Amino acid sequence: MIRASAAVFITYLSMYAFRKPFTAATYEGISFFNVDYKILLILAQLAGYTLSKFMGIGIISSLRADQRLARLIQLMCVALSSLLFFGMTPPPFNIIFMFVNGIPLGLIWGIVFSYIEGRRSTELLGAIMASSFILSSGIVKAIGSIALEVLHVDEFWMPFLAASIFIPFLMFGIFLLSGLEPPEDADRSARTERVTMGKRERKKFKRRFGIGILLSVLVYMGLTIFRDLRDNFAVEFWKSSNVSKPTDLLIYTEIPISFTVLAIISLLTLVKQNRIAFFMHFAIVCVLGFVMLFITFSFRAGQMGSFSWVVLSGFAMYLPYIGYHTFFFERWIAYFRCKSNAGYLMYTMDAAGYLSSCFILLFRNFGASDVSWVDFFMNMAFLVGSMMIVLSILSFIYFRKKPVHEIT
Repeated sequence: MIRASAAVFITYLSMYAFRKPFTAATYEGISFFNVDYKILLILAQLAGYTLSKFMGIGIISSLRADQRLARLIQLMCVALSSLLFFGMTPPPFNIIFMFVNGIPLGLIWGIVFSYIEGRRSTELLGAIMASSFILSSGIVKAIGSIALEVLHVDEFWMPFLAASIFIPFLMFGIFLLSGLEPPEDADRSARTERVTMGKRERKKFKRRFGIGILLSVLVYMGLTIFRDLRDNFAVEFWKSSNVSKPTDLLIYTEIPISFTVLAIISLLTLVKQNRIAFFMHFAIVCVLGFVMLFITFSFRAGQMGSFSWVVLSGFAMYLPYIGYHTFFFERWIAYFRCKSNAGYLMYTMDAAGYLSSCFILLFRNFGASDVSWVDFFMNMAFLVGSMMIVLSILSFIYFRKKPVHEIT
């Protein structure tokens, strides 16, 4: 358990250093096609990341255990090489390398999670893994900011430098992963044996749960949009809030969220009945949707400070968002005794979620460029909170009527 926890935490935290440090830069004064250069870079990486999620629906769901290690190492080498060429190539031509960077990174979650799914401890291990990307989001951006402001590293070379720092940690995490034992018989009995899913199996699953998948996708799209805004434009939000040096806040806002989310999701491992845990997810999403609306109204009315709102809205988003990754898909498969794996559901949701983020970024640049970042964040919070409430209720009604039987 200790080895598995350390393996997923270290590996995924290190992966984030290959993905997010560039967002610590602002790339001010650079634009092409009337689009801010930072938005172009985020869109390019997000496009690659989104493409990989669509690819991952088939790749990850059909990935064999003996293929994991080689694929993981290959993907991380491609990601690092793309950052090297990003630094070497002048703008706007280096945009293509940010696109390439997103493609391998989008497959990492599925490979790492495949090492730990189907266990009685999957929720706890998944929560530890997920807490790594909440915490690492702030850490790697802070490292990027230090490289820019203290070391005066060029903003195009900074992402490669930040990623290189984490190479030893990544290698150690992969070493730990490679030594994990497969799920035990008791795990398979409690959570259903996980199998690869070919095209035929994916079609059967989709026919069985089509509407439920759609409702889940819509909620997940909203959560992904809000999460990506916090991840990519935290610096702009704090500057719009008249905070001149937000480096410390990039970490401090994420620490309480990561530990609180980890604690709550860890408690869900105590719920032995898959049915109860599965339906608890909808209650959590609904309640936190109301929380999101309440705190955003308070923030807009001046009754709450920006720091408190960022922390609380982040918690209201991250708990259900990580719930999907750690226990919702896991208990969905276990409760309905599906011969499948979490990779199919995970990459279906991610593909739609990141595609929607691309459209929101385009809307921000072309349709809401005159709106401050603070107002834009709040408007998205109102939208996401409303979606969480309505769609969680509809999902509960849908799944409550579904008979439980094994898909063969």
